[in-house]
Amino acid sequence: MPDEGRGVPTDDREAARLYKLAADQGNAYAEAGLKLLARSHGAPRSRWFPLLAYNMLRSGHLDRHPSEVGMNVQRRDFLLFVTLAIAAATPVWGQAAAPTASGAQSGASIPDVSGVWLHPSIPGFEPLSSGPTSVVNKSRLRTGPQAGTGNINQLVGDYTNPILKPEAAEVLKQHGEIMLSGTGYPDPRNQCQPQGVPYVFTSGGMQLLQQRDKITFLYDYDHQVRHVRMNQPHPAQVTPSWYGDSVGHYEGDTLVIDTVGFKVGPFAMVDRFGTPHTSALHVVERYRLLDYDAAKEGMERDAHENQIAMGTRDETVRGKYLQLQFTVEDEGVFTMPWSATITYGRPLIEWPEFVCAENTQWFPGTEAAIPTADKPDF
Repeated sequence: MPDEGRGVPTDDREAARLYKLAADQGNAYAEAGLKLLARSHGAPRSRWFPLLAYNMLRSGHLDRHPSEVGMNVQRRDFLLFVTLAIAAATPVWGQAAAPTASGAQSGASIPDVSGVWLHPSIPGFEPLSSGPTSVVNKSRLRTGPQAGTGNINQLVGDYTNPILKPEAAEVLKQHGEIMLSGTGYPDPRNQCQPQGVPYVFTSGGMQLLQQRDKITFLYDYDHQVRHVRMNQPHPAQVTPSWYGDSVGHYEGDTLVIDTVGFKVGPFAMVDRFGTPHTSALHVVERYRLLDYDAAKEGMERDAHENQIAMGTRDETVRGKYLQLQFTVEDEGVFTMPWSATITYGRPLIEWPEFVCAENTQWFPGTEAAIPTADKPDF
């Protein structure tokens, strides 16, 4: 348990800002947690409060009425959030070693995109300002500090987006009607299933490990891992898998990853609105480092569409940014390829542990479809 002797930084103004955010949004759970921290441990610590806000936002607690919180998430989650916030007195996430050059590529030509990156936004994708782009939320917040952004408690995808074929638009429309009725629909996240690409980009935090012959992605939600083989082609016959077969290479200062061969499960979706995909899904990712001026445009698009856990990502002029621009095509679902971005920054909080199997009741009285055995194997 942190105490004054451990030198945890104190920032009353930041604490007051986040406390006011919780109070203004009528969130009894968030407000009670902030009061608890302040009462139990003296002056509020700036590092605790962004972490608490981040974890609540990632699980859809902020901007939600207390009765809705009780319907959609177990009470023990709130206790976990408070515990995580109190424990957040250790250094921020570590950074990975720089990549090692090989072959014709020199160390100078390979961008160092390694380390831990954070995109603290829900639902996650940053729609482009023009051209075919991702589905956005028809339900918008009407009040509060982030009024006008998408309402994360009503994920009602815009089924009129021209990228959608009629069958896919109908699926999206049905999902939206379910959300508007006050219930929810199963998705990879709440069913503890592999999220696949590009759905996994909505996880928020990720760590990128660069090695000579491979790239590894570690995502902060439910211990998800992706492996990318460098400078190799796809096999002639790809065995379908949850995250597909990924191969990568560098184009100047850009890491390019091509992924095909996706397995189609009962909750196959490309986003949190429930947009489906087929086995024909093809995703191309392009990662490049940006300075603040170049990253600002993507963060502004992010703030216009998504709800953001403020104070969790470094957004200073001197900060480092990694922008992912990805393009999706699937002839079984989409009328055309479409693109969106994710603009990552360095985190200002520790990596929280999200374990889906510890919170399997995703709706009152309804358990997630976690694979179980009817009889023991021995």
